[in-house]
Amino acid sequence: MRILKTLVIVAVFVSLSSCNQGIKKIESLETEIDSVSYAAGLSSGIGLSKQVKSGFKEVNKEAFISGLINGMDSTDYLIEEKDLQNLLSSYFRKKQEEEINAKFGEVKKAGEDFLAINKTEEGVNTTASGLQYIVLKEGKGENVQPTDKVKIHYHGTTIDGKVFDSTVDRKQPYESAANIFVPGFNEALALMKKGSKYKVFIPQELAYGAQQRGQLILPFSALVFEIEILDITKS
Repeated sequence: MRILKTLVIVAVFVSLSSCNQGIKKIESLETEIDSVSYAAGLSSGIGLSKQVKSGFKEVNKEAFISGLINGMDSTDYLIEEKDLQNLLSSYFRKKQEEEINAKFGEVKKAGEDFLAINKTEEGVNTTASGLQYIVLKEGKGENVQPTDKVKIHYHGTTIDGKVFDSTVDRKQPYESAANIFVPGFNEALALMKKGSKYKVFIPQELAYGAQQRGQLILPFSALVFEIEILDITKS
């Protein structure tokens, strides 16, 4: 996980630089090992200065140095080695989510407010998951199954009407398995039959969640689609 590796390097960099009173500063490089060691540190530092704006500020320097020494000595581990990756991944994933929440909280609230009002509109149905939909045209036959292949038209917009993707505008239907989309889109397909046309309103947690997809789909964006089933090929 690239982000995790970068953050761990940041932790090393910040903690060591914060503890520089206990580290002897190298003024010259006398041996090949000196040069290689310095080059490794310098390369990491230059990379960090270009890629990272802020480090792992909460680092407990004493705990970090203790872990570093224990790891180098292979003795007295306070955390089982098998648990390290999960612990680090969980922490940095949580920190990343907190940062995204702080930055895009308004996007999340806007989507929640929109869906809260939209669910009261005439013709809007709401499923147990929170997916909302309007039946524009009902089809015939069997409902789409996840393993079916579907030929569809879709027109995707943000809640304020900005188009981010549209097979309708491209005049080119899309064909694929019916289970490859975001959860809310997959759920909508499963409600539909050949010939159906629905307008669906997908909460962010059934769309891309905290991921950003292009310029228009920001983290925590609720999405709106018009979907029409042109054909179904049973598996």
